[in-house]
Amino acid sequence: MAHNLDFVGRTTKAPDLKSALDASTQRIRLLADRVSKASLGQDGGFQLPLPPGQPPGSPEQGGVDLEAEMVSLADEALRQETMVTLLQKSYEGIRSAMRNS
Repeated sequence: MAHNLDFVGRTTKAPDLKSALDASTQRIRLLADRVSKASLGQDGGFQLPLPPGQPPGSPEQGGVDLEAEMVSLADEALRQETMVTLLQKSYEGIRSAMRNS
């Protein structure tokens, strides 16, 4: 079985894509957790308690730009989708090569 993995690693970018996909999944989980906690004002998020009378997200209290964080989350999701597509194409190429041999 290890011999087959050596073949895949030498002939495709699949191992690199898989590693990048794993890292992207972790980034998405972190971003999604931060956004959800901040938007709900829960402990563990990155939204600080507001002084009385201060509007949410004001710079004085170190508020988060929730919109910017959500854009980051969407950007990472697009990157992940691209990596999935490239990984699928890589595996399709391997299957095709094996059928034609």
